[in-house]
Amino acid sequence: MAEIIRSGAFLQQCWSVHPLCLTVKRVEPERILVLTCSSCRMVHRVTTDSVARYVSTGDSSAPEPDTAQPDGLVTLKICLSAHAPALSLREMDVFQDALW
Repeated sequence: MAEIIRSGAFLQQCWSVHPLCLTVKRVEPERILVLTCSSCRMVHRVTTDSVARYVSTGDSSAPEPDTAQPDGLVTLKICLSAHAPALSLREMDVFQDALW
């Protein structure tokens, strides 16, 4: 069994070195988002407090959340089942504990 390391530092390092290799795999119970890296072959698990829906514009500098659904986890699961290869991690901020 692989060693489990409970630190966001590995996800941050993985994303900073090869951001295009990270893909969203699934959403597990207890609001855990699973990301995998095809380069380092690591599996990263992120516990989510909230998931917000944003209209994709290609520019994440000032996204406006969709307030019609305060928690977009259900929408994320639907999106993931419909077109998983199109989902990616575009940005992360370790100081705000945020992923985009």
